[in-house]
Order: sequence, then structure tokens, then C-alpha cells
Amino acid sequence: MTGFLHIIVPHDEFVLERGAECLTSYRFGTGAAEHLFCSVCGVKSFYQPRSHPEAWSVNANCLDKPVDIAIERFDGRNWERAKAELDGDEGAV
Repeated sequence: MTGFLHIIVPHDEFVLERGAECLTSYRFGTGAAEHLFCSVCGVKSFYQPRSHPEAWSVNANCLDKPVDIAIERFDGRNWERAKAELDGDEGAV
């Protein structure tokens, strides 16, 4: 469950049913992303990514049932360029 496979879910479509009291938050780098993890088991099941400020990134590996998703590669080492490509704006960087 610790390997992250991102599913982007708009804020208004996400409901955390239980466990909010166990979440711990941390930020690093630019501080734009809010990383949440369970203070009991350490699993990071979802977080607020800087690439999608209007949505949560949910870890598909933490879901009870498998989901059918298309996987798109994202080069986190070259974040600005990868984000521009994701947005279809390759000439911006």
C-alpha cells in the first residue's frame, strides 16, 4: 500500500468516511502540496498535490477494490516540464 498510484479526484467528489482523526500532515519543498498519512500505520492513502490544487490524489493501491485506470507517466525530477506536458502546454517551459 505504500507504493503510490495516483487517481485524481475533484474535491467535491471525495468523501473521507472515517479516520480523519488519525491523519497527520506534512509539507516539504515548495510547501504547495499537503501530504497526509495515517499516524497509526504510516500509509499515505491520499494527499493534496501541487499539480492539481482543485483535487485530491488518491492512492489506488489503498482501495479495497481494484479500479481500471489508464496510467500516465510523470517525471517528478523535472516537475515544471512534466506539468506543462500534462497540461498540453509543452512550449511553456
